[in-house]
This record gives sequence, C-alpha cells and structure tokens, in this order.
Amino acid sequence: MTNPINITFDEIALDDIAGVTGKLAILVSPDGKIDSMARRVNRLSKGAVARLVDSEQFAGLDIGEGVTFAFPAGMAAEAVLAVKLPKRPTVAEARKAGAAMAKFKGNEALTALLASCPKAADISYGLALRAYTFDEHKTADRKEQLGATVIVTDPEAVAAEAAPMAALTEAVFFTRDLVNEPSNVLTTEDFAARLAAMHELGLDVEILEEAELEKLGMRTLLAVGQGSTSPSKVVVMRWNGGGDEAPFALVGKGVVFDTGGISIKPSAGMEDMTMDMGGAGVVSGVMRALALRKAKANVVGVVGLVENMPDGNAMRPGDVIRSMKGDTIEVNNTDAEGRLVLADILWYTQERFKPVGMINLATLTGAIIIGLGHENAGVFSNNDKLCNDFLKAAKAEGEGAWRMPLSPAYDKMLKSRVADMKNSCGRPAGSSTAGQFLQRFVKEDMPWIHLDIAGVALLKEDSALAPKGATGWGVRALDRLIRDTVEG
Repeated sequence: MTNPINITFDEIALDDIAGVTGKLAILVSPDGKIDSMARRVNRLSKGAVARLVDSEQFAGLDIGEGVTFAFPAGMAAEAVLAVKLPKRPTVAEARKAGAAMAKFKGNEALTALLASCPKAADISYGLALRAYTFDEHKTADRKEQLGATVIVTDPEAVAAEAAPMAALTEAVFFTRDLVNEPSNVLTTEDFAARLAAMHELGLDVEILEEAELEKLGMRTLLAVGQGSTSPSKVVVMRWNGGGDEAPFALVGKGVVFDTGGISIKPSAGMEDMTMDMGGAGVVSGVMRALALRKAKANVVGVVGLVENMPDGNAMRPGDVIRSMKGDTIEVNNTDAEGRLVLADILWYTQERFKPVGMINLATLTGAIIIGLGHENAGVFSNNDKLCNDFLKAAKAEGEGAWRMPLSPAYDKMLKSRVADMKNSCGRPAGSSTAGQFLQRFVKEDMPWIHLDIAGVALLKEDSALAPKGATGWGVRALDRLIRDTVEG
C-alpha cells in the first residue's frame, strides 16, 4: 500500500532558517504582508521575497498558488516557494496551498514555514493528499519520497489537530491504490484478501463465496461474473464502535474489470475499466478510515466483487434472471452489469443488517459524465434529509456532488415484455433510469442515496488534491457525513 509522506511538526529559531536544506515554503498574504519567518527569508535572500511579492507573476496568482525562486543567497535551501494565502484562510484555500507545496516538493525534503497560521493542519492535509504517487509497477526512476517538516509556533496542538486527517489520508490512499491497480493484479481474490487484512485494524471482515451466494439467491450478481475465471465474492466489513445501535450501511459495486460482456465495449479506452470497482474501493476506504480513527459509530460496508468477461458461459442479452429480492430482470445489455451487482447486495444488506440508512456507490453510467463532466458525482436519493446532509458534507470537503432526479416516469422506461423489468433503457436519461432501477431494490422506508461516481473516480489530469489517476473521491465526504450525523 502507498504510505502517506512523513510529516512532522516542529518549532525553529529564526536564526536557524539560514541552515535549512532542501526546499522551503513560506506564506505571503494577498496584500503582500509576510510573517516573521518569511521576513527572515527575505533578509537572508537580500530582498528576494519582497521583489517576488511586487512582481506581476505574484499578482496574477490565485489564492493557494505559489511562485518559486531558486538557490537564494545566504541560505542553504535550494529553492523557496512563496504561497499566496490570507492570514485567515478557508479550509479549501489552506488545503490548496498544501497541494501547491506538495507539487513543489516532489520527492525532495520540504520545510514549510507556517508560523502561527490558524489552518496549518489543513495545509499539511492538502500537502499529504497531493503527495500521493502510484509507482508500484515501475522498475526505473523510482525514488524514495522524503518527508516534510511543518514549522509552527505550537507543534503539539497542530499535530493533535492533524492526527485524524492523517488517518483519513491513509484511507484515501488505500482507495486510490485499489482503483489504480491493474486488473491482472487486483483480481476478485486479491481484492478480498486486501479487505480481509483490515481485520488487523479491528474491522470484522466476512467473505461470502459463490456457493453461499447461490444459496442466498444472489443470481443477478453471480450472472455478471459467470463468464470469468475469477470467482465472484461479496465482502462484508463491520465497524462496531457505536454500542447496540443499528448500523449505517455503505454498499459498493466492485467490477474489477468490465469488458461489457457479450455486449462488448469498444477497444478504445477499455483499459480504463480497471476502475470499474471504484464504488467498492470507496466503501473500503471509508471503512478503513473509521477503524483508523476509532469512530464512535456502527457502520457496515458491503461490496460485490465480480469480473464481467465474455466467454461460452457468459450472461447473454435476452437472458432473464431472478434477483435475491425475487424480481425477474431481462438482460438486454450485458454492459449494464453494475446495477445487477448492486440489486442483490442492496437487498441483502437491508435484509440482514436492517440499517438506519444506506448509501451505494458505483461507477455506473457514462451518461453521468455527459451530464456532469468530471466535476461532480451524481446524487440520487429518496430522502431529502439524508441527501442534504451528504451534499453538505461533500461541499465541506470540496468533493463535487450534484443531485439528479428520480421519478415514477422513469419506471415506465424499465418495462420489459418478458420479465418484471429490463436492466437498460438506452441513452435517454441513462443515469436516472439506472437510479430508478436501483430504487426498486430499496425498501420503501429506507433512507437511501445512490452515488454515480463514473466521472470523478479516475481523472486524466491533475485535480486539486490528487495527481492524475484515481482520486479517492467520496472517502472524505462519507467520513464527514458519518462524523456529523451518525456519530453526532
């Protein structure tokens, strides 16, 4: 697993700044004012900071961005980054500043001179999240990533504030690693083994194999995986930190690779279908976060792990399969497989655990990317309070989310000539009809959200707090939701 960079919190005498090696980061307010540490750097560098602040380059920076100058005179440091940040920044501005420091840092050591900045912990959090690298399968040019030292006036207090953020960073990295892994490595067997290992953190982990899934009647989930040599599995993770209360439930689609099955996808871009287990990855990351920070909540995470492959035993268009709930489904598109996985595990989760609320996550539809791009996940819900609580948590964490419609009108589009419903309604309202399909497997009195994360789970370019690739979107928002509502 990718480990977060080592960040330590310390104090420093102004006279010792000259001897700091590696890279330095300082803070400059938008009006050009600098703190005592930046003033020391300015004196040592014979006014370089002041000249930089007066430049058009600095004036053109957005809040949280920075400019650099190399090999400052009178100092051992090899480069200095001046970050534009108000004296009382918002959480988002502070994390963005930390991300700028991470990009400046690269693999080298960094000392961030933050003095008494009130959001020093959030700066370190942004630094840690953006410093992620996934180079597990590179054999050349791999470099050990050196740590960062954050200089503040009260290191013990800042370290205590940052501790839960460090646990959350590890959980986000766990999710990013899962989503970034190639499918010949992250098979259903390997995925389940990685989750089983979280037993060491205090999670109860149970793996349901195909024979047991057959007994339970999970035929829609099993149908998706029947063309693959990788066995289908359901993994149940339980964190019991909240006494005898009924749990909150998280449910994730874990298609470790999606060819589309017999309704095979075009070859262009199919390599990205290693990320089709992103929903299960987020659920796993949240469960890890709860265990690491010893959350005072009862939460169950259920993920369905399958591989959608075409072979002589694969599910066919035109097949009719019966769900665990008992409803029959006409498969008119084997590439609409994620909803078949979720149908069974949503029903199973409700029947077995009787949760107080339930959220499922899935890289479910390409249509959500057409509607929302890569800025927001689609949010579908039958409960205004739960939905609003989640949207508030997502906004607080800077994770884009937008509510999308569900409607009885979409039910008409799900009608099948030969079964209770069909699994795909084609292009019109593709994300909403998929959500409407899932809602049929949610009990009427169950507060529920469906998160379609197809556009946000993996990006082709850098985002605010992650390099290109897997983002770990949703781990932070769901952890905050649980902290603010379930634990609260």
